[in-house]
Amino acid sequence: MRRVAIVVQPGIRSFDLAVITEVWGPDRSRVGVPGFELRRCALEPGPIPLPGGLTLTPDRGLDWLATADLVVVPALAEPADPTPAPVLAALREAHRRGVPVAALCAGAFVLAEAGLLEGRRAVTHWWLAPQLAARYPGIVVEDAPLYVEDGGLWTSAGVASGIDLCLHLVREAHGAEAAAAIARSMVTGPFRTGDHAQYLDRPVPAADRTAEALAAVRARALRSLHEPLSVATMAGWAGMSPRSFARHFAAATGTTPHRWLLGHRLDAARKLLERTDHPVPEVARRAGFASEVTFRQHFTAYVGLGPRAYRAASCASAAAPNPPDSVRKGS
Repeated sequence: MRRVAIVVQPGIRSFDLAVITEVWGPDRSRVGVPGFELRRCALEPGPIPLPGGLTLTPDRGLDWLATADLVVVPALAEPADPTPAPVLAALREAHRRGVPVAALCAGAFVLAEAGLLEGRRAVTHWWLAPQLAARYPGIVVEDAPLYVEDGGLWTSAGVASGIDLCLHLVREAHGAEAAAAIARSMVTGPFRTGDHAQYLDRPVPAADRTAEALAAVRARALRSLHEPLSVATMAGWAGMSPRSFARHFAAATGTTPHRWLLGHRLDAARKLLERTDHPVPEVARRAGFASEVTFRQHFTAYVGLGPRAYRAASCASAAAPNPPDSVRKGS
């Protein structure tokens, strides 16, 4: 996945374009990231108008998609705007050849218009999900994941989820260390815990006392990650039954107490591996895991590397002689 094509057309979101360019554009070979060839491919030579008074000049035509290893589709600022037929045909042909096609945010509407998402799972910005489902009833529109893949077609949830998807595609093709190096240069995390559901627009709980109690429980749990916490213990702090607590907790956070607690424990363990020289068993204990074996299993699934390999990669990155692109002198 070295040759990356951005499908450019009038009205695409500048943010999506910037995310794609920042992930695959700069030369980061000095920190172990492979070189990429990123091209902006369009039906017309341009300049192409973008929202906010910006313009973009493509450097390749749609025929370059035939040589790409990955095709990325930015969202249109107006998802209802039609996409030219030759662009849709080029996307269908790329998918037919087995090339991964990824759409950011409302870019799912472009893939849907091309007929590529029929009968498949997809995700888009939570605000637009009902519109996508209504317009294309054959698509299984998800409302939880930050991104999904179905049959070589990738879609991501709203705005910043495009960063998550792009980094994930790098991680799948080139490994966790390459994705982490890019994330560090962008001053962002290599992955986010949780899912899209935590960002949905939900009504404020009717009982303020319940919301306050849940907030207090979360704060207390974060201070007590090293302790053997359970849902029953946390429910007792809130003065609720475990079943009622789990229901209110999911409504407030979009995830279960167990998943929320596990995510924060893994984040705590990651920081301990990066910032201390504690042995792995001690890291597991301080992060609240019952055993080192359990910790290793969860951490490897979470990061893609074992604890020791992750620590070694972090130390190697910290020792790199040159700073990331975003903090170069004069930038």
